Amino acid sequence: MNFHTVILQAAMVFGAIGLGGGLYEALLIDRTWPRLPHLIQPQRGGIDRKLFWIPMHTAYELALAVSLWANWQSPFARYCILAALAAHAITRAWSFVHFIPAALRFEQAEDPGPSQVEAAWAWTRQSRWRIAIEACAVLALAVALSSG
Repeated sequence: MNFHTVILQAAMVFGAIGLGGGLYEALLIDRTWPRLPHLIQPQRGGIDRKLFWIPMHTAYELALAVSLWANWQSPFARYCILAALAAHAITRAWSFVHFIPAALRFEQAEDPGPSQVEAAWAWTRQSRWRIAIEACAVLALAVALSSG
């Protein structure tokens, strides 16, 4: 197995790990935390999502960049990896503009009022779209792997 295939597999694995983390949050954590905000408040004994997401995104993004470099000579793989990068970039930009600032506010809220609880439920519903977009990124990487 050559380097360009191995690094492409690594990018897909990191993407799949992130996809799994998103599904875990959507199916388990997001169904509960708007009612029980302390679950996502590290200072109150809740989970610290940054411990997973920061290293995971760093590894995934590095693997995507190296994979693009390593597979640049293959037009089909390059196109698939660029599609994966575009999908991931959309979710990251949306996260930086909307989701992360809101999540930080929810993590800091002591006793959320009804409007903040409703905003939390809206956040969880909107966040599901990030999972769908990231699934497209992982699928694009799988297609690139199947071609070579």
